[in-house]
Amino acid sequence: MNQQPQASLAVKVRQVEAGLRRVLQPILDEQGLAMDHWRIIAVVGAEPGLAMSEIATAAVVPAASLTRHVDRLVSQGIIVRRIDPDDRRRAVAALSPRGEAYAARLRAAERSVAPGGLG
Repeated sequence: MNQQPQASLAVKVRQVEAGLRRVLQPILDEQGLAMDHWRIIAVVGAEPGLAMSEIATAAVVPAASLTRHVDRLVSQGIIVRRIDPDDRRRAVAALSPRGEAYAARLRAAERSVAPGGLG
């Protein structure tokens, strides 16, 4: 028997990450965006109304750079940011209609890389 050892989870994660970068970066480049922006778009699309700190945690983006990234996405009309009506000290974000369409393109490309996940 000639069994190949299975790659570790860390190796599989890096392989999927490289595949994602290969298919997503050309779409992100159209808007001058990076992978951090895609993770923010994905989180905001999945859970509209999150506070900035929650987005930073979920998107694995340093809180110190999140505001700059969100500012860019707001200026490009991809994300809308507003004050939470229940807590005026808190800013929340959601995808704009343009952002929804852009996210749909990115999700379709993302599915082409790892349709079965990491398993």
